[in-house]
Amino acid sequence: MKLDILAFGAHPDDVELGCSGTIAKEVSLGKKVGIVDLTRGELGTRGSKEIRDQEAMAAATILGVQIRENLNFRDGFFINDEQHQLEIIKKIRKYQPEIVLCNAIDDRHIDHGKGSKLVSDACFLSGLTKIETELDGKKQEAWRPKLVYHYIQWKNLEPDFVVDITGFIDQKMQSVLAYGSQFFDPNSNEPETPITSKNFLDSIKYRAQDLGRLVNVEFAEGFTVERYLTVNSLSDLK
Repeated sequence: MKLDILAFGAHPDDVELGCSGTIAKEVSLGKKVGIVDLTRGELGTRGSKEIRDQEAMAAATILGVQIRENLNFRDGFFINDEQHQLEIIKKIRKYQPEIVLCNAIDDRHIDHGKGSKLVSDACFLSGLTKIETELDGKKQEAWRPKLVYHYIQWKNLEPDFVVDITGFIDQKMQSVLAYGSQFFDPNSNEPETPITSKNFLDSIKYRAQDLGRLVNVEFAEGFTVERYLTVNSLSDLK
């Protein structure tokens, strides 16, 4: 199956928090979108990897994506080396996305920056014909995504562009709330973490609202880029 967009997250819920409004919008426009999680989030303070598996699939259904897979890398301990790069290359060559979305380039959680660089490097290497990979016993063809964009997570990074997600904020929030074990729950007896507060949950929406305010729309999500964006004419800019 060829996908238009493939979104990677170091942990289940990274994609939902960072760019699920954009994904929901692209799906509504008829684009084929998939999600690949690098780890199962097994080091998370709350819940378990089995619960996270269930939550991830529920969120995928809410967003209407074509596929969701997990590479089962070690949460907290995966590194940017040949072994991990090759596993990501196999997914890129399998789904041949035009656009890849991945973690923030710099963030509070060490896996986010690591995951960002790992996926970005794999996107480049995937286009090299002398790197050989197989899937289900068949040799894969080289494939390099045209564009790699990084969503924004904990830190308030300056976006290079924003996507208007007005009309999709509720779907975004529903996909986030699918992770009931991870976020604000006044009835939970599990330990508190930086992401379990009501303030954090509220911040997801008010960040989108603030980015929207800056570009004169209701809600938006921000992204950073690795190279200059190109437009055909000034009228393409809004």
